[in-house]
Amino acid sequence: MAEYGFGNPEVIQEEVDILIIGGGMAACGAAFEIQKWAKGQNLKIKLVDKAALSRSGAVAQGLSAINTYMGENDPSDYVRYVRNDLMGIVREDLIYDVGRHVDDSVHNFEDWGLPIWKQPGDEEKSLRGGGKPVRSGKWQIMINGESYKWIVAEAAKKALGMENILERVFIVRLINDKNDPNRVAGAAGFSVREDKVYVYKFKCCLLVCGGAVNVFRPRSVGEGTGRAWYPVWNAGSTYSMAAEAGAEMTMMENRFVPARFKDGYGPVGAWFLLFKAKVMNGMGEDYSTLRGDIIKDEKRFGKYGMGVPGTCLRNHIMLEEMINGRGPIFMDTPTALQKLAEKMTPKEIKHLEAEAWEDFLDMTIGQCGIWAGENIEPEKTPSEIMPTEPYLLGSHSGCAGIWVSGPTDLPGVPKEWSWGYRSMTTVKGLFTAGDGVGASGHKFSSGSFTEGRICAKSMVKFALDNQSWKPELERPVEEIVEEIYRPVRNYLQYKDYTTAIDINPHYITPKMLQFRLQKIMDEYVAGVATYYRTNGKMLEMAEKKIEMLKEDSLKMRAKDLHELLRAWENYHRIIAAEAHMKHIQFREETRYPGFYYRMDYNFIDDQNWKCFVNSTYDRKSKQWAIKKVPYVQVIK
Repeated sequence: MAEYGFGNPEVIQEEVDILIIGGGMAACGAAFEIQKWAKGQNLKIKLVDKAALSRSGAVAQGLSAINTYMGENDPSDYVRYVRNDLMGIVREDLIYDVGRHVDDSVHNFEDWGLPIWKQPGDEEKSLRGGGKPVRSGKWQIMINGESYKWIVAEAAKKALGMENILERVFIVRLINDKNDPNRVAGAAGFSVREDKVYVYKFKCCLLVCGGAVNVFRPRSVGEGTGRAWYPVWNAGSTYSMAAEAGAEMTMMENRFVPARFKDGYGPVGAWFLLFKAKVMNGMGEDYSTLRGDIIKDEKRFGKYGMGVPGTCLRNHIMLEEMINGRGPIFMDTPTALQKLAEKMTPKEIKHLEAEAWEDFLDMTIGQCGIWAGENIEPEKTPSEIMPTEPYLLGSHSGCAGIWVSGPTDLPGVPKEWSWGYRSMTTVKGLFTAGDGVGASGHKFSSGSFTEGRICAKSMVKFALDNQSWKPELERPVEEIVEEIYRPVRNYLQYKDYTTAIDINPHYITPKMLQFRLQKIMDEYVAGVATYYRTNGKMLEMAEKKIEMLKEDSLKMRAKDLHELLRAWENYHRIIAAEAHMKHIQFREETRYPGFYYRMDYNFIDDQNWKCFVNSTYDRKSKQWAIKKVPYVQVIK
C-alpha cells in the first residue's frame, strides 16, 4: 500500500449519477426532494459539503424571520416587489416559479419543528391548518430560528441518507467532458481534515456553494477581522467554478450593500418592520422625511424613486447624509420601544425587550456582544448603523449569478429562456439554485430551499434521459491532483529557503493574497474606501492589478490543509471579483445607486441599459465575452 502523507494525498475516485455540491438551504432542498423522484430508478446520488450540513451556508447561525412566504399574497405581486427592489431588471419567470412553490417548503419547516410566531388566538394552529403568522412585513414572517438550519439539515439527512453525504470535503474544480466541451462530466476537491483528494464523475451536478464574501475589504479589521454580515465561508465558489466550466453568467455587476448595526453587522429588518424603528442622523433629524425626496430626481433615478424606493435607493439617502457631514446614522431604538410599550403591561414590556435582544440571539450573536461591551441597552440608547462592504449574492437583496433555464408553462416568456431542464445552466448537466441563480433575488432561505427542490426533479429527469451516457474527464486525474495540491508543492519546495516560513520570495500566504484582492476591489471597484464610487479609469487600474494578482495567485502556499482551503477560496474569489469588475465596466450607467456608482455614468439609463448583462469566460484563453440580453416584462 502506498505511503500517504501531507503532499502525497490518497486519491479517491467515484462515479455517481447526480452530485450535489454544497450544504446550504438549496442543497438541503435538493437532498430532501430528490429521492421522491429517483425512487426505484437505481440512481446513485451523493452530496459533498465543505463544512457540516447542520451548520453550513448562510443560515448557519440561525435567522429571526423567513423573508419569503406568500400566505394570502399573490406570486405576481411578489414578482412586482422583487422587480421594483432590483431596479427593474429581473428574470420574472424564475421569481414567479419560486413564489408559487415556496409556501409548501415553509409548511414543511414548521412540520419538522421550526417555531413560527402566530397571531393571538392562532398559537395552536399550524400554517397548514390556517394559522396566521406574525408578519414583520408583507412577505416576512417571524420565527424562533436559532436552530433553523439544524432542523432543515436533519430532514435532508433523513431523506438522502447519511451514507450518501460526505462532509468536510471542499470541491474546487468542475471538469468538462472530454468529448463535449460544453458538458460537465466531473468534479474534484480535497478533504479539509485528511490528506485526501476526491474525484467524481457524474451525469449531472447541482452547484450550490453560496455567494461571495471577503471579496472587498471589510469594515471590521484588526481585532474585528472575520466579522461580516454574510458568512465568511462563502467564497464565490459557485460563480467561479461555473464560469470556468463555461456557464453564462448574468448581472454579476450587481452587489448587495446592506445597512446593518455597526461593527456587529446585526440585522435591521425586524427593527424597521416589526418594531417600527426610524433612523436619524447625528443631529437627531429624521433625514428620510426631511431629505428623502432627493431620489425623485427623474433625470438621475428615472421613475425608480417615485414609488416605494428599493433597498439601494434607501442606502443612497443614508450615504448622502454621511458624505455631507450629517453622520453618524443611528437607529432610534428607544423611541420605537417606548411607543410600542405605551399600551403594554410591565410583563409585556419585558417580553418586548427580550424580543429586541432575541432578534440578534437568533442570527447574529456577535451584535449582542457589541451591545453588552458598549453598555448599550436598546430601550435607553440608540445604536449606530452603517452600510457594510459589498457582497455578491443571488438570493437576498441581490441578483448576481448564473443564467439558467426557466419554467415552460408561463405565458409571455421568451422561448430562449428555457432550454430543456429547469435550473440547468448553459453548460449541459450543470444545475444551480439559491445564490447561484442570477437575475432572481429575494428568494432568501425558503426560496433557496424551494429552488433546490425544483432542481432535484429536473436533475433526476436529466439523469434518466442520459442513462446510457458515460462521462469522460477532459483532463487526467494526475493533472487535477497536481493542480489542487500546487500550494502544498510551493510550500514543501521552498519552506527551507528562509528561516521565517511566512517570509519567502518564492510564495505568498493565502492571508496576504486575500488582503491584496480586498485592497484592489475596495479602492478601485467601488468599496467602502471611495463611498462605493468608481469610474472607467479606476476599473482599468483594477483590471491590470487583478491580472497580476491572478499570476501571483499561482505562488500561494499551503503549509497545512487549512491553508489549502484558504488558497482555493482565494482562487474562487478572484474569478468572482473579476466577473464583478468586468460587468461594472461593461454597464455604462449606475443601475444601483446606493450599492455602487459609476461616477462617469452617474444616472439610470433605461433607454440603453434596461437589459441583462451576460458574460462567458474562456478558461483556456482567460478572456471574458460580455453582451447585452434584452429584458422582457412577463408580469404587468
